[in-house]
Amino acid sequence: MNKSDNDTRRRVREGDREAFALLYEDFARAVYNHALRLTGDWSTAEEVMSETFLTAWRSRDRVQEEGGSLLPWLLGIATHKADNARRGARRRQLFLARQSPREVEDFAARTAARIDDARRLRAVQAALGRLRRPEREVLVLCVWSGLDYQETAEALGIPVGTVRSRLSRARRKLARLADESGREPRVRRGETTSAAALAALPVREELT
Repeated sequence: MNKSDNDTRRRVREGDREAFALLYEDFARAVYNHALRLTGDWSTAEEVMSETFLTAWRSRDRVQEEGGSLLPWLLGIATHKADNARRGARRRQLFLARQSPREVEDFAARTAARIDDARRLRAVQAALGRLRRPEREVLVLCVWSGLDYQETAEALGIPVGTVRSRLSRARRKLARLADESGREPRVRRGETTSAAALAALPVREELT
């Protein structure tokens, strides 16, 4: 067990602001990337990241003094925040659907002005959107955030066996979607936008 991780846990639990600042410095990017993959929106991901660290600070007394990296804890919080953000986005979409075409057009124009190149992210979101939320969360944590099965279980508060079964179902569904879609659009070298590519990405095994 890493003594440095235990020291960080102890200091964060005790409310050491310097330790928490270092925690932010080490893991803010990982939390942001995780939120972006779950929400598909840059500004929402930034909000999720901010809310995650705010919640982490407020609930620091729940941190166990012994254990590994605090990244799984942070990603678990971010997963719940991202889920809330997705529900909020759906409510906003329903609201926009009730507005006049002109109001929706104006809103879309303002939004488009803030978006750079979202093609790759949209493709990933389209594939992830075909999964159930529990399967999507496990896939993103294991594949992109680099957590092993045990860390993912810790982040989501579920057994390791459940992580394995959800990940297996997610991979099977993505592979099936790739088969059903037939020939997929070509993408730039290095991109992983297709359901088949997502299903094939590697996963860390448990630490020994």
